[in-house]
Amino acid sequence: MALPLQPYPQLRSALHRLQGVPPWALLSLVLNGLLFITVVVVLRQLSQAGDAMLPQANAFAADRHVPIAPFEPELGVRHSLDYEQWVALLAAEAEAAVAIDAPRQTILLGDSLTLWFPASMLPGRKTWLNQAISGENSTGLRDRLYLLDNTSPEAVFIMVGINDLIWGGSAADLVYNVRKMVDYLRQTHPQTRVVVQSILPHGGETSTWEGRDRLLTVSPDLIQTVNGQLKLVAVETGADYLNLYPLFVNGEGYLRPDLTTDGLHLNQNGYMVWRTALALFNEAD
Repeated sequence: MALPLQPYPQLRSALHRLQGVPPWALLSLVLNGLLFITVVVVLRQLSQAGDAMLPQANAFAADRHVPIAPFEPELGVRHSLDYEQWVALLAAEAEAAVAIDAPRQTILLGDSLTLWFPASMLPGRKTWLNQAISGENSTGLRDRLYLLDNTSPEAVFIMVGINDLIWGGSAADLVYNVRKMVDYLRQTHPQTRVVVQSILPHGGETSTWEGRDRLLTVSPDLIQTVNGQLKLVAVETGADYLNLYPLFVNGEGYLRPDLTTDGLHLNQNGYMVWRTALALFNEAD
């Protein structure tokens, strides 16, 4: 039964103010609220289970099930999320988007570079779903695409591969996995724009990232070769290719120091470059 508005002047006033708010904005707020509730519930369950730390997982984790490089919040008890729990959290996010039929869904897939993309910097009037896991490689990402089966994205952006290369994975296997991802997404979401993004350069000798020695085994030539193969995959599968590499590389073939925090991850300037590229790419659609 509908509530009469006359006895509730505050409610009537609030509803009047909401009349000028675009529907996409309201639904985006609802989605963000659901995701926040999901995070709180998961962390509370972990706290009751006696876990001790929350990782901002990083690409240096050899064992995908053992979180390292913990993130320590300013206040409160530290918690832990392993890889399966991150996947469960992303599954809940995808289900929330489906439940409210979030408009103009655009999905980001990848590793820590994507995960730490500031939500406030993502462009356009879209419902952005960040489905990245830090430390992710192409095999892990390929195997969890089923989480998106019931979503209705306008576009899916994929950036993955640096972790494969850092840990000595085969470039051929990486390219094969990306091809399988595109094939799967085009089969399950035939109307969705699938965008393969290039792998970014790294900082080389100037890097301060804790896995610097492994990073130095990945040559600029290898990254460019893999990017060429990823572009070919996009062409052959009917996907789009967003070549971010030239925007981030310096004259020596390494990641520009003004765009990075440690030679691997991006700072705010780096994300602004990426944001601009996404905005221009979306406008060109």
